[in-house]
Amino acid sequence: MASPRKFYNNPFTICIEGNIGSGKTTFLNHFQNFNNATILQEPVDLWRNVTGVNLLDLLYKDPVNYAFLFQSYAQLTRLKLHTLSTPSPYKVMERSIFSARCFLENMKRTNMIRDVEVVVLEKWYDWCLENTNIRADLIVYLRTTPEVVYQRMQARARKEEDSVSLEYLRQIHEIHDDWLYRKTLFSLPAPVMIVDGDKSLEEMVPQFEKCKDRILKEKTDGTSNTTIVLNTKA
Repeated sequence: MASPRKFYNNPFTICIEGNIGSGKTTFLNHFQNFNNATILQEPVDLWRNVTGVNLLDLLYKDPVNYAFLFQSYAQLTRLKLHTLSTPSPYKVMERSIFSARCFLENMKRTNMIRDVEVVVLEKWYDWCLENTNIRADLIVYLRTTPEVVYQRMQARARKEEDSVSLEYLRQIHEIHDDWLYRKTLFSLPAPVMIVDGDKSLEEMVPQFEKCKDRILKEKTDGTSNTTIVLNTKA
């Protein structure tokens, strides 16, 4: 008789962070064949169909009216992924509830949402951290210049991203840099591994291998202030 499958309530959690088009999905796909890691992509399909409503599309087309609603739902769906038990000792996530604050910060800076909406979302975020099991053991930051991600976004031609401007991508890039590169914005929940995301896929593969080796063999050997910058030279 087969033994029950083991589930991990506290898997070692790696959060893949970066701008739109920075290569997060490509990075995740590189781990698909590793049998002791559970890969959790961003829940875009849920955002595209909330009882038949494409909330992601509404966010980009009419952010003033839909930013608060989208951000509320995005935080909920991210929380569900964070608290999900996995059949593997490692969990690799595309973005996290922590990076949701980057998009909220941009909404604040650009006056996209009202002050009272900011307060509600921040209180909801704080409650999640204090009352749920949200784990992050390592952050991999795919640091990619806005011009590169804009070109990639144009090439993949997702319908919802038609209205995303280069200026918006620059804003998101600066906030991620403030958080993960300059470390002047939010506290870091885990050590940070910085990867040059401007490289082509062929050039990135060796970097993915270095990340995988460190993540899956060593887990972590630093503190919350550790930053690992991978050498991207051939």
